[in-house]
Amino acid sequence: MVKEFLYRGLSKEDLDNTSLEKLFQLFNSRQRRSLTRGINDGKRKLIEEIKSAKAGKLKTPIKTHLRDLIILPYMVGVAVNVFSGKDFVPVVIKTEMVGHYLGEYVITNKRVNHGAPGVGASRSSLYVPLK
Repeated sequence: MVKEFLYRGLSKEDLDNTSLEKLFQLFNSRQRRSLTRGINDGKRKLIEEIKSAKAGKLKTPIKTHLRDLIILPYMVGVAVNVFSGKDFVPVVIKTEMVGHYLGEYVITNKRVNHGAPGVGASRSSLYVPLK
């Protein structure tokens, strides 16, 4: 049996039917402050794209640099390509992501693999055979 996801005691259907004021009270203080201060034009445009994609009107993938967008319940089920600093990483928004930032699901750095030291790298590289 699949466990049903509850966000602070509310199911997905309850979250969809909850007004924005009551939803803001469920969020943490940082998310609540960000949402009550208003939404700028870039975020508003992205929200409109997400709504049209959810309705099935948009055929192209949504690409965005906005990593600080807070995921709201009506965004669930939409695939968004978020910029990681190098390329766009696809993220499918799930119910477990409600209340988090979009950028939390895209890693901006990767593991560094250092190679062998080159010529003139340091004093100790004098003793490393080149071939």
